[in-house]
Amino acid sequence: MNGTSELELRQLRCLVAIVDTGSFTDAALELGVSQASVSRTLRSLEQLLGVRLLHRTSRTVSTTTAGVEVLVRARQLLAEADNLVRAATTGHTRLRLGHAWASLGRHTTEFQRRWAERHPDIELQLIRHNSPTGGLAEGVCDLAIVRTAVDRHRYAHTVLGDERRCLALASDDPWAKRRSIRLEEVRQRTVVVDRRTGTTTLDLWPADARPAIEYTQDIDDWLAAIAGGRCVGVTPEATSTQYRRVGITYRPLRDAAPVPVQLIWQPHDPHPATHAAAALLTDLYRERRRR
Repeated sequence: MNGTSELELRQLRCLVAIVDTGSFTDAALELGVSQASVSRTLRSLEQLLGVRLLHRTSRTVSTTTAGVEVLVRARQLLAEADNLVRAATTGHTRLRLGHAWASLGRHTTEFQRRWAERHPDIELQLIRHNSPTGGLAEGVCDLAIVRTAVDRHRYAHTVLGDERRCLALASDDPWAKRRSIRLEEVRQRTVVVDRRTGTTTLDLWPADARPAIEYTQDIDDWLAAIAGGRCVGVTPEATSTQYRRVGITYRPLRDAAPVPVQLIWQPHDPHPATHAAAALLTDLYRERRRR
């Protein structure tokens, strides 16, 4: 690659247009430029990359082996560029709330409705992202709901409230007939734990009385292990609201510490609606405690 040259989006758009339309003539019409301009732009891209991208005859256009690879990446880059423009133009008219598992549990629907009533000019998007920060570290959301430890040096945060823990088990499990389960009893079973984003650790039990553990990496795998009957799961009550599945029963877990629910965001240049979201969420959790 020529170090003095820079890749331009117009070159990628030109390549995609030629392949999609099947000819230089139609690509020129789609791009609103001359056919000669299309030829020059493609030639400059091939020179920049140092490879031939297209086989050209008087009637057909086809991609070379290198062209196939470049075309795939070109589409990805153009999509990312379009997303960047879209994000910049929508600005603060959208609030993206990330979460790893259960969003806001039983508060989810009420939060969506109240937000729409009070902030009709700011679209609310709930985004599930399987990471410890619910997508905040990855930049896919503006705020995130987390139920695990927070790096307080890196993120601003507020505690919204807490949730009781419950036991998830197969519906045909003998314990499913009971009204509640004691935490101490769970050590008799194999507990499935999401190593990446789960809230359950062996520290819930004394060092000399801990259950067997099986690890998983995703909520769907966690649910499958429980439904199959070989494992049980310890989880915040929000999971029981968000993931009601045939074959799985949730029962309150006695003598287990509650799970704190926190809202986190980037401390620098936060979304203008951050404090409004925090206030509304805190109110919802406070209302629940009063009942």
